[in-house]
Amino acid sequence: MKIKREVLSGLALALTAITAGCGGEGGAGRREFLSLGTGGTGGIYYPLGGAITNLLSVGDTFRQFTAEVTGGSVENVNRLREGQIDLGFALAVSIHESFHGGADYGEPFQSLRIVAPLYPNVVHVLVPRGSTATSLGDMAGGRISVGAAGSGTEEVARQLLGVYGLGYEDVDARFLTFSESSASLRDGAIDAAIISVGYPAAAVLEATTTGGARLLFFEPDRVEALEDRYPYYSPGTIPVGVYPGIESDVTTVAMMNWIVSREDLDGEVVARLLDILRDRKESLERVHEMAGQIDLGMLRSAPIPLHPATEAWLAAGGVG
Repeated sequence: MKIKREVLSGLALALTAITAGCGGEGGAGRREFLSLGTGGTGGIYYPLGGAITNLLSVGDTFRQFTAEVTGGSVENVNRLREGQIDLGFALAVSIHESFHGGADYGEPFQSLRIVAPLYPNVVHVLVPRGSTATSLGDMAGGRISVGAAGSGTEEVARQLLGVYGLGYEDVDARFLTFSESSASLRDGAIDAAIISVGYPAAAVLEATTTGGARLLFFEPDRVEALEDRYPYYSPGTIPVGVYPGIESDVTTVAMMNWIVSREDLDGEVVARLLDILRDRKESLERVHEMAGQIDLGMLRSAPIPLHPATEAWLAAGGVG
């Protein structure tokens, strides 16, 4: 009988633990873990994502948010499709192509939704110290970093090369992170690097400051060609003074970053995230100054449909 009493006691304790974990009606006592896919540690996505998830977690009794290091845009939208993450940062190119079923995505991901805007990326094309190149069109046969596999930068790189009549078969493509690109430029191990990121970017600062790398301009006709082919590009500028050695504004192309999720993400999470971007912007700027360029009004020009809770937040006057 002693053994039976011990077994029954153990079962009772286990049942109590399970009940506490379930939290009963309304989810009281339950802790839900949600993740935000960001990017590599050398860009802006990861530190900004960490700040956003910290603010989301503060004061939320039932949810804990974490920022995950990932390969970037392509990986983030694909992991959202598979239900492996709950939110993700992504470039407009990745969002548009995934939603419509582009080459990197297979079937259209039609439950993908825009939650919030971030900041615009601008394309940085860098060449190492001593290079005589003046354009991406000079890069046939060259060793070019096109960004990490699974990143939005890599998608952008293919499109940029395309408007110059080049493909991966015409260059020696290197799939490097931002930090690896910076080091390779400094060491002369590559002939150019394509980096799509907000400015000032740590990897670009390192390449231009310690490595003597130089930024290339985009010719106006190539900017127009990108805009004609793809709806998510716009003219961009890297202002003088942002990086060492820039004596005049650098003409380039730009593209918005967005926060995305599946359509079934809890609307409460969406509304709290939007409130943070509106009300805690200064906190985010202390992590990275690019947060100052977040404009919630950009929701009105999103490349794919908005999350239902985002639509409701807008309709309720969340942003003027």
